[in-house]
Amino acid sequence: MIDSYLSGGFLHHTLYSPTNFQPQHFVLNNGVGIKHHDVGVVEIVSPNSQINVVISSGIHGDETAPIILIDELVTDIFNQKFVPMHRILFIIAYPAAIHAHTRFIEENLNQLFAGKNDDRNAECALANRLQRHVSTFFASTSANSFSQDKTNRWHFDLHSTIRNSKHYMFAVIPASTHAIDIRPLTVFLSAAGIDAILLSRTPSSTFSWWTCENFGALAATFEMGCVTLFHQNNMEAFKPLKQAMKSLLSSDAVLQRKSSYALKAYKVSRTITKMDESFRLAFDKQVANFTFFIEGELLAQENNIFYTAGLGGEAVVFPNAKVTIGQRACLLVQPFKPNFSQPLYVNVELNPELLNSS
Repeated sequence: MIDSYLSGGFLHHTLYSPTNFQPQHFVLNNGVGIKHHDVGVVEIVSPNSQINVVISSGIHGDETAPIILIDELVTDIFNQKFVPMHRILFIIAYPAAIHAHTRFIEENLNQLFAGKNDDRNAECALANRLQRHVSTFFASTSANSFSQDKTNRWHFDLHSTIRNSKHYMFAVIPASTHAIDIRPLTVFLSAAGIDAILLSRTPSSTFSWWTCENFGALAATFEMGCVTLFHQNNMEAFKPLKQAMKSLLSSDAVLQRKSSYALKAYKVSRTITKMDESFRLAFDKQVANFTFFIEGELLAQENNIFYTAGLGGEAVVFPNAKVTIGQRACLLVQPFKPNFSQPLYVNVELNPELLNSS
């Protein structure tokens, strides 16, 4: 059994799983338990675990670097190159889209994590299945997950952007209706070589928002470089992230480090939602995420509505005119400097600066 996994790898077993897949459990020589729950879903179980971490990838099938990183981590565990001390749920979510090298097939999977979906397409069924697996995974953890100073639940949802970014790696931290101090998460992000954090202001239906809102997880959507083919990824660029993950998973030492907090921080100032097929961005598709526009510059147009940069100027993140009507077409953000000596909360609809004053 173990030899089969070592020869094929988690990614191979995900992409070429048998049609009659059955859950499988086994134990490595070092005592680490492996529970292969579902296609692309494997749980790592270690005795006396204190932290419970979900690490997901492949929510969009063409975002390949995150998929490779997870496959490397799982392979290292199977090969006993490092011994995890905590529970981990690894997810490679969407084999069909990965095979097709496409973002999604019918509907954007990362907009379907807001509760149970109807059965209108395969993405809805997949989102429901992933929510069940994560709910089961977190169900056995202690009930103090909404503590203001710490949490034993984490979720890293790994992605890549569809356009270049001025910050090669950045993390989007979802807004929650709970008061969760995200400073432990920022310590990890700093150790992982993440360039910037982006604090959300409104609820969404992304995977990381769902775990944050429903389980009090320290959660973030990680953006790792840009979409590319599997063989074109420069995985050397993600070594600090991989090492920080291994450090967190094998101990909590990474969270004890003193950080320079060199992370650049941004807050969402506005969200532009596409409401009509006439929606057009006013800038070239080569414009990178976090490109700054001075106050009054035209950003987008929809019929007779003109969107311009607001007071003090704004930067654009995730601009995409091709989204479905009713979905986000662009985030507008502004930089700010958090006070890391005070709790840092990312609460729905509230300005993070007001929640983080000295």
